[in-house]
Amino acid sequence: MLKIAFAPIYAHPLPQSHRFPMEKYNLLPKLLLEEGTIIQENFFEAIPISEEKILRAHTLEYWNKLKNVSITRKEERLIGFPISKRLIRREITIAGGTIQNTEFALKYGISMNIAGGTHHSFTEHGEGFCLLNDIALGAYHLMDEHNFDKILVVDLDVHQGNGTAEIFENEKRVFTFSMHGAKNYPYKKEKSDLDIELEDGTDDKTYLKILKEILPKLIEEQEPQFIFFQSGVDILETDKLGRLGMTLKGCRERDLFVFEQCKKNTIPVCVSMGGGYSPNITDIVEAHANTYRLAQEIYF
Repeated sequence: MLKIAFAPIYAHPLPQSHRFPMEKYNLLPKLLLEEGTIIQENFFEAIPISEEKILRAHTLEYWNKLKNVSITRKEERLIGFPISKRLIRREITIAGGTIQNTEFALKYGISMNIAGGTHHSFTEHGEGFCLLNDIALGAYHLMDEHNFDKILVVDLDVHQGNGTAEIFENEKRVFTFSMHGAKNYPYKKEKSDLDIELEDGTDDKTYLKILKEILPKLIEEQEPQFIFFQSGVDILETDKLGRLGMTLKGCRERDLFVFEQCKKNTIPVCVSMGGGYSPNITDIVEAHANTYRLAQEIYF
């Protein structure tokens, strides 16, 4: 059964001016249920991550600032929205969901998080709407609890996974692959194990050709025991922060190819939602929904 982590939005932790596109976290599960792609039993409510596990990827100083809500105004501006206890509660719940996702993926082949993909969170600070790096925390869980030593991060959000790259800079057990806009945020890139930079306006044909050349080779070379897939849909041409030229069809084909490679090679995959900022919320939700539809189609 496809297991999907759901972290409730605690009474709108953000002020009205910051809520878009937070709406997608509620709209997406409603759509998937209404159309029959999933049933209520597919969802599990995420359990907040423990402090012990948080400190595998983040410093004690940074975590103390978060839990005591003592982030400075400068640090808050870097993160991109006001920090509150409710927002931090949501973040530790999302990260906990990704850890649970790893266990479900080991059991069923795939598991998904309606949230997560917080790849701009560094060891010592947050930025780009990311407080805790759920992908890094999930990877450390697999290394600590299952002794995994070959983990592959496939980050296909339009923005480089700079926080994930920094956290695993000296960690040989995790290979970080980020395919992102060359001229997009973050403007100072970190060094992933493999970075593929895309020009503004990159279309479906070009994007998919590059991905289809690289991913199979990576899997063959790295022989990963587990894959984390950051499935951001901000690659769409409609995305106000994206700058690429991808269509909904192209985005769907991207996800299809990633899932087919994971399934073909019997590699468990944990999927985090990532970004999506098209002005029309319908475009965002439809693109994300395709990822879940494909997971059901291919795995179940």
